[in-house]
Amino acid sequence: MHEDEGYSLGSVPQELGRLKHLDELSLGSNGLTRSIPAQIFNILTLRVLDLSDNTLSGRRPSSMGHGLINLEWLVLDSNELDGVIPASISNASKLTILGSIGNRFSGPVPNSLGNLRLLRVLGLVDNHLTTEPSSRELSFISYLTNCKYLKILDFSENPLHGFLPMSIGNLSTSMERFYAYGCGIKGSIPDAIGNLSSLMILSLDGNHLSGTVPSTMEYLQNLQGLDLSANQLSGSIPDSICKLKRLSQIYLGQNQFRGSMPSCLNNISSLRVIDFAVTLLDLSGNHLNGNIPSSLRGLQSLATLSLAQNKLQGPVPDSLNQMLSLEFLDLSNNNLSGPIPKSLETLLYLKYINLSFNHLRGEIPSSGPFKNFTYESFMSNDDLCGAQRFHVPPCGSPRIHKSSQKKVFHMLGILSGIAATIIALTTAAILLLRCQRKDEASRNTDLLPMGLPKMISYYELVQATNGYDESNLLGKGSFGSVYKGILTDGTVVAVKVFTLLAEVTSGSFDTECVVLRNLRHRNLTKVIGSCSNLDFKALVLDYKSNGSLEKWLYSHNHCLDLLQRISIMMDVASALEYLHFGYTTPVVHCDLKPSNILLDESMVAHVSDFGMAKFLDEENSVLHTKTLAMLGYLALVWHI
Repeated sequence: MHEDEGYSLGSVPQELGRLKHLDELSLGSNGLTRSIPAQIFNILTLRVLDLSDNTLSGRRPSSMGHGLINLEWLVLDSNELDGVIPASISNASKLTILGSIGNRFSGPVPNSLGNLRLLRVLGLVDNHLTTEPSSRELSFISYLTNCKYLKILDFSENPLHGFLPMSIGNLSTSMERFYAYGCGIKGSIPDAIGNLSSLMILSLDGNHLSGTVPSTMEYLQNLQGLDLSANQLSGSIPDSICKLKRLSQIYLGQNQFRGSMPSCLNNISSLRVIDFAVTLLDLSGNHLNGNIPSSLRGLQSLATLSLAQNKLQGPVPDSLNQMLSLEFLDLSNNNLSGPIPKSLETLLYLKYINLSFNHLRGEIPSSGPFKNFTYESFMSNDDLCGAQRFHVPPCGSPRIHKSSQKKVFHMLGILSGIAATIIALTTAAILLLRCQRKDEASRNTDLLPMGLPKMISYYELVQATNGYDESNLLGKGSFGSVYKGILTDGTVVAVKVFTLLAEVTSGSFDTECVVLRNLRHRNLTKVIGSCSNLDFKALVLDYKSNGSLEKWLYSHNHCLDLLQRISIMMDVASALEYLHFGYTTPVVHCDLKPSNILLDESMVAHVSDFGMAKFLDEENSVLHTKTLAMLGYLALVWHI
């Protein structure tokens, strides 16, 4: 029996349990609700049971394994099933595929899964499963070593918070894919990992792994995808990675690696597309120093190269022009110097480049792919020139002779000193006047420089917001939802999760976040950091305990007196003045309203959602500007 997908059946009829010769029951994607009838698990002839992609709830029957002695496939993915996984599942001894992805199962991963000797695929992703309370290790892995045919093991996104056991090296020699991302796994990567000689994909990202990458990795000669990003791994990036000749994807970003980049990376000549994923080398967010090795030119099939947020220095290698397949290049937030190689104009497939926040000088190329790039890709460098659209001076002016240049610099130094004195006196007078209204010290805390933006992992935000629980929801707006969260260091934050950024690349989003973070004013909501990947983008903001102005204007439980209203208007006006005139590029809010004005514990107002229009495409940005700007400003004054 096989039901057509897409037709809503309501609940699973318990009468199906009477079909004593039923061989296959596939009811996936049918909008089924309620619990699974216990009678289904007593059909002795059943080989395939697929109830995936429904909204089934309740618990698995504790005796579910007793009657399913011939069951080979059990797929319960994407439902709302809860409770523990019963140990009796091991009685279904012929199981080869067991999938319970995207449910609410809790309790320890049962060690009895190791009795399923024919198991080939085990998927337990995105549940609430834990380890045995009596063990610091992921003990179930030791029992799964009995499953000699196991090829795919995925228990990602479960709060396991344990250590990988040495027995991981005793898993099936047929193991091809091992996924354990976002599990809070601690400790180091066992050396025994090198025993999994058939492994093709190893994904341990988003955990708390520390220590160095084991040298035994070099024995994983079939490895095609390696993801160790968003951990606390340290030491140098081992040359042993270069010995993995079939490696196609390398994700080592957001760790604590130090030293120089391995010059042998060009030996991995097979960096190419695997499965439908983009070919990628990501070493961003570490402490790498030294020059970018020119040997990278050997990676001619590489499509994505991200070395952002390191301490790399020296020039941008001219040899990058030989990476003919390059589509994404991010070298931002380093100490790179010298000119931007004009030869990069020959990279015809290049769609995104970010060289911002370095010490680059000279002319910005303007031909080839550079015709489509904007100033955000080159901002905050030393002395760039080029086309007007890059917001830099033209390159036509001849260079001043060095001796004349010294005199000019000397004169500029004197004039700068005079100007600084005048500005300091003027600033002191303004601050003195501001003291009469509120305590100046508390008002100016946010004026301190913040440096580079903090990249916060998706998994840390999930933990901070308790899985974006409704109890932490602060509000919803035109750009997305805002949740209250507590980071691992105890900082209370507001997490704004965007819903309108499907077409915005992670690179351009991160660049805009750098810009927003550099907008620093006592009456702007502080941007603490950001999180972005292909399908998720969020800003992490300073939490304001008194909520929004909207709450104080329209709630019966809150009231503002006249002086407070005037003070809030002055705070908002001060923030807008800074956005319009105090930054190198004017920023128009486009959506100013009471819900976007936040009040701290001292009732000081802070404007939020500034610069949000930058995240929309150009057409939508213009539309928002035309329709919302005037209405927003008028509405705010009218309400206050």
